[in-house]
Amino acid sequence: MNPHRRALIQIHICVVLWGFTAILGKLISLPTFALVWWRMLLVTLALMLFPRVWRALRVIPARLIWIYAGIGALVALHWLAFYGSVKLANASVAATTMALAPVVSALIEPWLTGSRFERHNLLLGVLVIPGVALVVGGIPQGMHLGFWVGVASAALASVFNVLNKRYLGQHDAAAVTWLELGAGFLLLAVIAPFASPAGRAFVLPDVRDGALLLVLAILCTLIPFALALAALRHLSAFTTQLAVNLEPVYSIAIAVTFLGEARDLDGLFFLGVAIVLAAVFGHGWLQMRQIRLTQ
Repeated sequence: MNPHRRALIQIHICVVLWGFTAILGKLISLPTFALVWWRMLLVTLALMLFPRVWRALRVIPARLIWIYAGIGALVALHWLAFYGSVKLANASVAATTMALAPVVSALIEPWLTGSRFERHNLLLGVLVIPGVALVVGGIPQGMHLGFWVGVASAALASVFNVLNKRYLGQHDAAAVTWLELGAGFLLLAVIAPFASPAGRAFVLPDVRDGALLLVLAILCTLIPFALALAALRHLSAFTTQLAVNLEPVYSIAIAVTFLGEARDLDGLFFLGVAIVLAAVFGHGWLQMRQIRLTQ
């Protein structure tokens, strides 16, 4: 199979699995910090069981190890912001904010990777503004903070996605995943006493939360994270983020169907979501068309 086509299939498998992350974040009763801490710990421990990870680590230069550790810190901060958005608002709102990630990717990828900046990338940022305004107007006042925390999570996701594209190279995706998520776990362990002085950072999950955490860590984190890193070798960061933009579609559909979140959202919210998605996917289609015309 063509490597590009295989990468597209891989990233869409990731998107389907990631579509459940916001829902699981809503169902797990742990505080945000504890949820992210356990998620990163479980994935890191699981990866340690694979000998290929240890073999691959030996050939990664020390400089890159530190770079991957820095990216892992961004992943940890992104997850804190994302699940903070879920807890402060709801799964639908948090998932919607992730639709803004391609906008950030389009603007920062030329700066971080040295590629040429395209003016239509700036146009994309302008086009999504009305959609964002409608989304904010279509949610209760009490969810506004959750929305803006979600916007921060989308920006962080864009940055680490572009950095992964730049520095992944040919190194083993599972080993890079272990380095990044392991570094993120260590960061959370260090800041835990300051982030949660009341001792709530290391809450022991009950049986129900433990089972949901395992699903979140293995099925919705370990597998798609490694697949996404492998796919990045053959896709641009923008194309990857464009595919990932289907995640809110799945998440909102699941949340509305199974969590009944539609009662908290009015028509303006869904109209805003439609505008944001139309702008992003329309921009992606124009970009793909431009690439074909220049070939």
